[in-house]
Amino acid sequence: MEDRRTREILSRMTLWEKMRMLAGRGGLHSATPWTYALGLYKSPGCPSLGVPGIRFTDGPRGLNLGRATAFPAPICRGAAWDKDLERRVGRAMGLEAAAAGANTMGSACVNLIRHPAWGRAQECFGADSFHTGVLGAAHVAGLAENVMPVVKHFACYNVENQRFSVNVEADERALREVFLPHFRACVDAGAAGVMTTYNRLNGEWTGENRHLITDILKGEWGFDGFVVPDFLLGLHHTARALNAGMDLEMPQAFFFSLPALAAALARGRVSRDRIEDAAQRLVRMQVRFGLVGRQKPRPDRGVTACPDHRALALETAEKGMVLLKNLGRALPFSRSGLQSLAVIGEPAFTPQLGSPGSAVVRPPEAITPLAGILELAGNVNIRACRGTGRQMGRAVEMAAASDAAVVFAGIRPREEGEYFPLLGGGDRRTLEISPDQEDLIRRVAAACPRCVVVLTGGSAVAAGAWIEAPAAVVMAWYGGMEAGRAVARVLFGDAAPGGRLPLSFPRTTAQLFPFDPDARQLTYSLFHDYRYLDQMGQTPLFPLGHGLSYTSFSLSNLALASETILPDGFLTLSATVKNTGDRAGEEVVQAYVSHPESRVTRPVRELKGFARLALSPGEEGEARIRIPARDLAHWDPERGAWTVEPVGYRVAVGTSAGNLPLSAGFRVRK
Repeated sequence: MEDRRTREILSRMTLWEKMRMLAGRGGLHSATPWTYALGLYKSPGCPSLGVPGIRFTDGPRGLNLGRATAFPAPICRGAAWDKDLERRVGRAMGLEAAAAGANTMGSACVNLIRHPAWGRAQECFGADSFHTGVLGAAHVAGLAENVMPVVKHFACYNVENQRFSVNVEADERALREVFLPHFRACVDAGAAGVMTTYNRLNGEWTGENRHLITDILKGEWGFDGFVVPDFLLGLHHTARALNAGMDLEMPQAFFFSLPALAAALARGRVSRDRIEDAAQRLVRMQVRFGLVGRQKPRPDRGVTACPDHRALALETAEKGMVLLKNLGRALPFSRSGLQSLAVIGEPAFTPQLGSPGSAVVRPPEAITPLAGILELAGNVNIRACRGTGRQMGRAVEMAAASDAAVVFAGIRPREEGEYFPLLGGGDRRTLEISPDQEDLIRRVAAACPRCVVVLTGGSAVAAGAWIEAPAAVVMAWYGGMEAGRAVARVLFGDAAPGGRLPLSFPRTTAQLFPFDPDARQLTYSLFHDYRYLDQMGQTPLFPLGHGLSYTSFSLSNLALASETILPDGFLTLSATVKNTGDRAGEEVVQAYVSHPESRVTRPVRELKGFARLALSPGEEGEARIRIPARDLAHWDPERGAWTVEPVGYRVAVGTSAGNLPLSAGFRVRK
């Protein structure tokens, strides 16, 4: 039915009408960060045949048109390790986008955090391909209930300052095993569009890379949607881009303008079939999503930043908050046992929405951490001070006179994020926080034994130099419009910090491989984050998956449904999880596979499954994880195919890449 309707529409369109659909119109407001969110980005359809065309808006922290719900940054949502939650977030974002008149949304950003210094790490779910694929697919599925999802940025976009010029060299194994699987998961989940990047991949601009777009995405994966470049500078040639498989230039017609397309066609540089195919893909997706002919009723604008969506933003911020350290049960605070609390640090006074740029969201209200604490503190006497410059001495005195102190520190929004010359943002040159913040933490902790540090920011912080000083440390990320209330609820125990790290936190910047923001040539391998640390025999400060709770859990009884599986079968495992503490809480059980008998170089271990369980005190639950044998495969460059080796494997189960107490062996049969 879908294909028949698409063919019928195309048969009634002229070639001119088809070519006209292949580029946006009136989208130059994307050129600056001040104007980016002024309006939708549109491409022509064919109104006489009921085809509306693309009405694109961006993400990934929420709708960036007008006033909207500012959800936690994706890195915070990645820390929740909760695919059902992420689907709900995607559904809410898509609903608000549809209410604003959009039919397409680019909020599914699934690039990997290859190095935590990358400026746009906050816009991604984490450093692991499997974890990112699960959450990205969930977000796509949620979006698809209301708008056409566009997945970005395809592929190997992992640096910011040189994003327009850098060439990434990646061999086929690294590309297939590390930097592409999460895109495949999003395509399989129902993505309508895929957006390419600015950078080169193996010498070719990704928007003109036929191997990437046509051979892999459209050919091997069977993607039948449309491909669009990143805005303004994502294309460089008309014929090369079209022949590589590009379908739609956004936000403005330059290389895909009608004169450029007509000239390329007349000179034989592109075929009519390729233009017909691009048009067909655009029409097919609009048919599939019910946009052609009788229009779906637009949701009421009242859904935007409605109470349900604000509650979802609050829940997400709480579930993504990671308790990194908690000595002597410094947290949570008891309102009845605490008379005075010092709140110190500039981030306490500012909304925690994230860095400026294309991801900006303007909520009707944003709760600062200080406002959240004042709202929920009850009879606790709150003393607040920014603690900067000359106020540092006052902050230390305030802490010494208080029962407890909370120091807010971390990465300042303009120290990371999308890069704009003269305006700030971009890649970080160090993972440590500023020396003045480190000094403030040490001095406050020396003055007040019950010192808690709340870190804000969009990526890892190398805290090895000061981590011993405070009693407790919480990573709150950029928690969105409800961040302040979420932080306060966690500090006072009204909510438990539910997050687990979606990337490793190194002890120092030097513990990871060098990261040069000015490099124009990079080589990507199989190893980054925990894979790199394992390979180098290094132990991070906090490993991927790490996160404490206000209760305690035990893991036992690892069982495999079978110790032998077929190459096209599944490994099904289960483990008993018990809440051994006195509070309700949630644990994330993680399964990592190693390849001791492999004939090729493999990572020491790879995340292949996880399950999140909510348990009351004393309650037991069963974590069940199912791993397809195909997920154990490596890419064989000689055969040009995936290979599942018929050898022995081990699966280790625990609560982080550094805490895996349960393990068992299994084999894949020939």
